[in-house]
Amino acid sequence: MTANASTGYFTEEASVQTVNARMGPSADARLARVMASLVSHLHAFVKDVALTQDEWSLAIDFLTRTGKICDENRQEYILLSDVLGVSMLVDAINNRRPQGATENTVLGPFHVDGVPEYPMGASITKDGGRETCLFEGTVTDLDGTPLEGVRIDVWSDNEDGFYDVQQPGVQPAHNNRGVFVTGEDGRYWFQGIRPVSYPIPDDGPVGQLLAQLGRHPYRPAHMHFIISRDGFETVITHTFVAGDAYLDSDAVFGVKQSLIATFVPVQDGETKWRSTYDFVLQRRGVMQGTSE
Repeated sequence: MTANASTGYFTEEASVQTVNARMGPSADARLARVMASLVSHLHAFVKDVALTQDEWSLAIDFLTRTGKICDENRQEYILLSDVLGVSMLVDAINNRRPQGATENTVLGPFHVDGVPEYPMGASITKDGGRETCLFEGTVTDLDGTPLEGVRIDVWSDNEDGFYDVQQPGVQPAHNNRGVFVTGEDGRYWFQGIRPVSYPIPDDGPVGQLLAQLGRHPYRPAHMHFIISRDGFETVITHTFVAGDAYLDSDAVFGVKQSLIATFVPVQDGETKWRSTYDFVLQRRGVMQGTSE
């Protein structure tokens, strides 16, 4: 600790040490570690870019506007975390899995609880989608054993690129949503629609930031899955439509190569498309590795 830091007086050179020295001995150990690191990196950033007073004021205004647009249906701070890649980084650190296990990606803001459970093969589309699709596959453990009793929670946008909760009164409740449970063969199959790409909400501060950075707000087309069963790590993930124009520029960085799924045209079938994707679950408590 420098002399200036020990006296408690603030200087540019000893800014980090002076601020972190103010934390008291009763502070929670984890909180103290996180905040000390945050102060260190934040001060280093300010010094690195030589932040001006006007830029500081602009940042305060941006954070204030971000907070004001949040409500029970919209969380602009999560959106900010998403477009900065922080959400995906936190997810990656906390969901490291051995090779072969299905990878996680971001949950997204449009999951809802209380969705109906349907029998296998049922349709989750309530508004008469045109580009109908059969989603099918098998859920196994890392040894390839099919898993019975796996809960599969799925949801997607409609063919206009909106989720039902974005259009109350326009779309039926729980449109393109459903829960299914696997039998002893571990198989799942249900009917939905071929998802479409769509923009994240870009009418607020985060959307304005993307525009100023020359970035588009689009997410590639995807179906959401939460795959869960007692004794196994829960998988929160998407399957992405192969060939989508935004696969390599997802606004929230959610795409992983292993999650890109094929959508094959069907001739003379009940649906126009079929997408087959198998999920592999990791038993809880198994030593975690890293997926390359």
